[in-house]
Amino acid sequence: MPRGNPSPKLAITVDPDIHKDILAAAARDGVSVSAWMTAAARQALRRRAGLAAVALWEKQHGRFTTEEMAEARRSVRAQLRTSRTVRRSA
Repeated sequence: MPRGNPSPKLAITVDPDIHKDILAAAARDGVSVSAWMTAAARQALRRRAGLAAVALWEKQHGRFTTEEMAEARRSVRAQLRTSRTVRRSA
């Protein structure tokens, strides 16, 4: 019986054109395909959860204004610039 908390395994099928891109991306990032796929899934799930949270907020409080959306975009762009700078310097 395995010790600890072993990761569950999945068997997946991907389109041939995306397969080579996944392999290349994992190699470029210096991680295993499993680690790359886990990170990609985590990112997709976070994005989905974020969109659901926004939809719920808008349902309760009304749609965001044009000004609020513009401010949100500026904030996200600034955060992306900062995270890219931090990753490159690490």
